[in-house]
Amino acid sequence: MASVKLVIFQYFMVVYMFYNPTNSGAVKLNSENIDMTLASNELVLINFYADWCRFSNILQPIFDEAAEKVQAAFPEPGKVVMGKVDCDRESAVASRFHITKYPTLKVLRNGQPTKREYRGARTVEAFIEFIRKQLEDPIKEFQNIKDLEQLDSKKRIVVGYFDRRDMPEYNTFRRVATNLKEDCQFHVGFGDVVQALHPPGHPIIVFRPDVAISNENDETYMGDLRNFDEMNIWVQEKCVPLVREITFENAEELTEEGLPFLILFYSPDDLDSIKDYKAIVQLDLITEKQNINFLTADGKRFAHPLHHLGKTQADLPLIAIDSFRHMYLFPNFKDIYVPGKLKQFLNDLYSGKLHREFHYGPEKDTTVEAITHDDSKKPTTPPESTFKKLGPSKNRYTLLKDEL
Repeated sequence: MASVKLVIFQYFMVVYMFYNPTNSGAVKLNSENIDMTLASNELVLINFYADWCRFSNILQPIFDEAAEKVQAAFPEPGKVVMGKVDCDRESAVASRFHITKYPTLKVLRNGQPTKREYRGARTVEAFIEFIRKQLEDPIKEFQNIKDLEQLDSKKRIVVGYFDRRDMPEYNTFRRVATNLKEDCQFHVGFGDVVQALHPPGHPIIVFRPDVAISNENDETYMGDLRNFDEMNIWVQEKCVPLVREITFENAEELTEEGLPFLILFYSPDDLDSIKDYKAIVQLDLITEKQNINFLTADGKRFAHPLHHLGKTQADLPLIAIDSFRHMYLFPNFKDIYVPGKLKQFLNDLYSGKLHREFHYGPEKDTTVEAITHDDSKKPTTPPESTFKKLGPSKNRYTLLKDEL
C-alpha cells in the first residue's frame, strides 16, 4: 500500500513540475518586488507568461533551468536576475510593460528596457550564452593615446579619461556604457596613459562623432559624472543620431517603432552622399522626426529593396520612402539640394499624393480634384514594402535575409 502511495505521490510531483513550474528557477516578480529587483540589478531578463498558453508552458522549465545555471555562473549580487511574471495574476505589471503576447522575453539594463526583446533560441544553452555576452565589459581600454587615432571614423564613440578604475565616476560611465553599447563604441584610458589630457581627480568624458559620414564635432560632457540619469541622457542623445543606419541586426526594432522610413541607399564607397543627406535632414527635416525614421542603408547589402524599386547598385545613391505598405522612389537624388524638395516628398506621402500618382500618373496640381476619372489612365500598383518583412516576425526576417 505504501509503495502505491509513493508511486501516486511521484506522479503528482512530475505533473506539478511540468505543468505548474512556478516555484523554482527564475525569480517570481510581482508589483511589490519588481521595482526593487530592477533597481538593484545590472541585467534582468523577464519571462512574461500565461499559464493557459501552451508555448508558455513549454518555455517555463527551460527558462527555470537556465535561471538556476545563470545564478550559479554569476553569483555576484546585483549582477543578473532571470525573473518571471504571471501576467494573469500580475495584470498591472503586464500592462506596464505593454505585454500583448505570451511568452514575451524582456531585457532590462540598469532598470531600463532595452530596444530589443530576446528573440534568440529558447534553449538553456542559448539563454546562458546570451547572459554571458550581455555581461561582457562594453568598454575597451587603450594603453596609448595613439591608439585613439586608429578608431573607426564611421562609428560614434565615447571616450573616458580617468585616474583609476575604482572611481565612482567610472562606475557611472560603465553603467551608461552597458545601456548604450549597441549604439556607440566606448573606450577608456587610466592613470599615466591619459594624465596629460585631464586634471588630476577630474575625469573627462568626450563624444567623438562618426566624422567619415557626418559633419558633427567632438563634444565634452559637462554634467555631473556621478549622476547616472544625467549622463545616460547625454550619451543617448549623442549615440542615437537623427539619421540611423539600418542593418539586418536592428531592422526589427526600427520596424517596431511604427514610423515610415525615409531611406538613403548608398554605395559602400560613397561617403559624401551620406554626409549630405544627414546635413539636409538636420537642416530641413528635423521637425518631422516624430513622423519619420530617417535611415541610411548599404545598397549592396540591401539589393532586394532596390530590385523592388526597379533599380540596381548602378543607380545609387537614391532615396525612397517605405510606408510599410508600399515603397516610393524620390525621382532624382540631386534634387535633395533644392531647398524644400525633400520635405515636399514627405508632404506628398502624408497627403496621399504619392499613392494616388502611382495609381493614376502625375497630377496636374496638388489638389485631389486633379485626379479625374479618366478611363485612359490604367491604375498601377506601387512596389510593396520590403522592410516590413524584416519585423516583427523572426521567420520573415530570416527568409528575407536568406533571399538577399
